[in-house]
Amino acid sequence: MSYRRVEPSFARAVATALGDARTVLDLGVGPVSYAPTDREVTTADPTAGHLPFPDVSFDAALTTFTLPDLPDLDRGLAELRRVARGPVVVLTRDPGRLRDSWLAEYAPEVVAAEARRHPSVDRVAEALGGAPIGGAVETTRVPIPFTCVDGFSEAYYARPERLLDPAVRQADPAWGLVDEMTARRSVSALREALESGEWDRRHGSLRVRPSYDGSLVLLRATRPA
Repeated sequence: MSYRRVEPSFARAVATALGDARTVLDLGVGPVSYAPTDREVTTADPTAGHLPFPDVSFDAALTTFTLPDLPDLDRGLAELRRVARGPVVVLTRDPGRLRDSWLAEYAPEVVAAEARRHPSVDRVAEALGGAPIGGAVETTRVPIPFTCVDGFSEAYYARPERLLDPAVRQADPAWGLVDEMTARRSVSALREALESGEWDRRHGSLRVRPSYDGSLVLLRATRPA
């Protein structure tokens, strides 16, 4: 069973941000690719540094969940701006909001390790809108639906029991950022909170919430008019 699948609502948000672009450069493919299937998509290695394409080679450029893999954030995003004549779309996670999730109460080391991997939203926006191209950068929160099928930890905001499953945790790289003893301690804390009813007393209202405003954020940079 695949625990990381394309979440339709995220795919729609990405497609909308790309507008009518027909040719798209997708920088890196993580556990899930959110590049639209109805466009001409070229995939590039996020660790490569310089992209082997001339300026404005594509209608748009895209990167999803790959910012932690960039050796140099400024250079990586500047390269996306360089090769795209239209919008550059970034789907990423806000480390500040990661730290605000309920999981931080039971797995603080896991959440902290994941948060450290991600640049702040302000930092990403600054890199996207910097010289020499400049232009506007729009930032939009992307709600996580109750039925989210892309299984990073926040996908289970209303289904905490799922995180007791080792296969579910293995699908989320965050759990691999800590040692096995720390991971076990975190799982035990969550299991105890669920069995005692503490989790539901503190967070039970999430079980009926249709979506969650978590750490997911979409940034869209455009060239100056």
